[in-house]
Amino acid sequence: MGSGRWSTDVYDAAARYRAATGTSAFAYSDGGATAVHPRLDPMGVRIRESQDSAEHPTSLAIAVLFDVTGSMHRVPRLIQRRLPNLLGLVLDQGYVAHPQILFGAIGDATCDRVPLQVGQFESDNRMDDDLGRIVLEGGGGGQMTESYELAMYFMARHTSIDCHEKRGRKGHLFFIGDEMPYPRVRAREVARVIGDELIDDIPMRTILAELSGKYHVYYVLPTGTHYSGDRRVLDRWRDLLGQRVIQLDDLDALCETLALTVGLEGDAIDLDDGIRHLRDQGSSAGASVTRALATIAADHVAVATSVAPADLATTGDQIERL
Repeated sequence: MGSGRWSTDVYDAAARYRAATGTSAFAYSDGGATAVHPRLDPMGVRIRESQDSAEHPTSLAIAVLFDVTGSMHRVPRLIQRRLPNLLGLVLDQGYVAHPQILFGAIGDATCDRVPLQVGQFESDNRMDDDLGRIVLEGGGGGQMTESYELAMYFMARHTSIDCHEKRGRKGHLFFIGDEMPYPRVRAREVARVIGDELIDDIPMRTILAELSGKYHVYYVLPTGTHYSGDRRVLDRWRDLLGQRVIQLDDLDALCETLALTVGLEGDAIDLDDGIRHLRDQGSSAGASVTRALATIAADHVAVATSVAPADLATTGDQIERL
């Protein structure tokens, strides 16, 4: 997957059509769906691929998976509304030349009808189509845990990303939620949801280490959600991911935060560059993004290149410039 190019004009035309016809951007879920859409069903999927091509010779895999239980089920709607902000920053500002974006959703495999949904890596407006197929179940088990570890397993063992396999560059994987993972990947849940037969359960830290071998893994914890104020959630993810836990005090700044994280991690920008780009785009998210990314930004400085001055000789006497 991953052919074609994102077009804001196509996105805007689709939005106008939905407005004119009274159609929801999440028509599948809002129409009463209670089962995973066939195109997002992980059962029996061998691999989700982010591939290089003549059109996209240096693809970069970016995956965004969000908790859709409880108060978190509004996150996909927000991302869908602000997709142009995300792609505008990533593409127009040159953070990534050839991003391929996968969207997915996480529930609770112990009780939800749709515990895992995984789209394709896409370069064009089909990523918007995948968002629209997500079931916003809104359930959850009420015990401050969701099946993040099941999503980790799928992304670790059922994705193939050329950026890492061909060029040694990790992809980016964002989990967005307000609860903790279960301590183990349960073999019976993997069999029921994905179709793999495991001999034993897998400790969550083991599968996270495997996943971290090919993705930079982040956890975005927005404020104002059901468990976002519970210190146990933050402490658990800090223990697992360290500084790659992003506390976001304004959910409306989510897409901008994701875009600048990718730019920072790739050393395409520093935080000052990113905030200036937000201002140029007319975004008011700068203050929230600055607070959210201060720790990550401290470890990343954009690499600037320039042409050597004319007085630096290439032959003859050497000149040392300090």
